[in-house]
Amino acid sequence: MKTMKIGIVGCGGIANGKHLPAIKRNGNFEAVAFCDLIEERAVKAKEEYGTPDARVYTDYQELIKEDLDAVYVLTPNNAHAPVTIAALKAGKHAGSWVSRLKKEGAAAFDEAPVTLGGGITKEMVETAKETGKILTIGYQNRYRPDSQYLKRACANGDLGDIYYAKAHAIRRRAVPTWGVFIDEEKQGGGPLIDIGTHALDLTLWMMDNYEPESVSGSVFRKLADQTETGNAWGDWDPEKFTVEDSAFGFIKMKNGATIVLESSWAINSLDVGEAQTSLCGTKAGADMADGLRINKVEYGRQCVETPDFSAGGVAFFDGAAEKADDVEQKVFYNAVVNGEPLTVKPEQALVVTQILEAIYEAAKSGKTVYFE
Repeated sequence: MKTMKIGIVGCGGIANGKHLPAIKRNGNFEAVAFCDLIEERAVKAKEEYGTPDARVYTDYQELIKEDLDAVYVLTPNNAHAPVTIAALKAGKHAGSWVSRLKKEGAAAFDEAPVTLGGGITKEMVETAKETGKILTIGYQNRYRPDSQYLKRACANGDLGDIYYAKAHAIRRRAVPTWGVFIDEEKQGGGPLIDIGTHALDLTLWMMDNYEPESVSGSVFRKLADQTETGNAWGDWDPEKFTVEDSAFGFIKMKNGATIVLESSWAINSLDVGEAQTSLCGTKAGADMADGLRINKVEYGRQCVETPDFSAGGVAFFDGAAEKADDVEQKVFYNAVVNGEPLTVKPEQALVVTQILEAIYEAAKSGKTVYFE
């Protein structure tokens, strides 16, 4: 099996906590180049995940000169677009995981999908088309077993016409206090573009509807100045907390379908949950509030279907379900090496970004934003 040579741009939390471990488990990748503004982080990543002769850089322009099959863009949001575009133009495929990059020349994988901070942009999509390189985005929640099951049910028409949905991304007190998450200049936004983006992506993907008509929204910074916060990761610094702590959107699609998007890092609510969607169709409904539940009427009776996603089934053996992170790497590899279709298309991610930007714009102007 062909080994795919990749370069890593950004060796911080998202790289070490998610992508590099999954890449290592896959076994079909060779991480031959690492880049980070802090050289020590690139060196550490190379030592743990790189080939013996892997190179280390502090300038991504030097890394993309390497003979690579793909570039992974795992930087803060404000660097996603320039790095991804440069990699694509250098003949690399790109994976951008809310940013990732890829190579035929090379591919790109971009991990962050939001332009306010520098995720998926129209220029990135157009550059991928112009260069003929692969570009994908890191919406890893599509690869979860419950998401895959619900997507098949939606595609099969089991829910009928989905006319109302909710995208859930609510944390009660879980503000990420490390890195640049709460820095508006570098991140571009708060929970809306951090976790709201994943909930909205799941919802649009299930509905297979990427034609918004109008967007309105509200953005709040109500709890950010508080102390003794009870935050999951320790108290935040109010002076550094410059992004919103919650945001909400009302999205109307061209076919009349309506979506409510809710996102927060900090809010006084017990109704929490993230990377979840609720769907209401003419034949059935579905939600992910307590595992996947599909509600419907059969033989004149209301009933609820709760699929079992455990990997067991054999006495004294629990089994092991494949992780979404691992499936994501497998899909990316097969797209680059074997020409198989992507699960996350950049055009889809662009619509998610445009809707999120419209929520910010509507909240700022107090007016509904209309799409052509």
